[in-house]
Amino acid sequence: MTDTRTSASGEASVNLPPRKSMIYVVDDDYDVRTSLRFLLETEGFDVRTFRSGVALLGSSTRNRADCLVVDYKMAELDGLELAHRLRRLQVSTPIILITGYPDASISAKASLAGVHQVLLKPNLEDSLIDCVRKAIDAPSAAGQP
Repeated sequence: MTDTRTSASGEASVNLPPRKSMIYVVDDDYDVRTSLRFLLETEGFDVRTFRSGVALLGSSTRNRADCLVVDYKMAELDGLELAHRLRRLQVSTPIILITGYPDASISAKASLAGVHQVLLKPNLEDSLIDCVRKAIDAPSAAGQP
């Protein structure tokens, strides 16, 4: 599918391909960031990675993602606190929290932080792609606990 743009004079211009969805991955583990980037790019997404929540918060582009994939356990700022801070900054982008710690309290806390979904590592390939697509396709759910 292509997108036909119209110029100011009303003439149709170049057919452009539709914009790919932009996914931001925030994880302090280089190997996990690299793996998630590869997985998401293979599925057709544009991906930008951040090594910490502080790096994302300091980015002027923090509002430009269609979905955020955020690790729960990070050194400087954990994923739940990052979600809280983003919501306070009026960032309504859907957040998917990934964790290797299967704890029911994490899901409850994540919901209060405005997280769209919590997924368990390490086998999240299929569920992550499905979850990202659903989060992007449900803009009304963005930012809703």
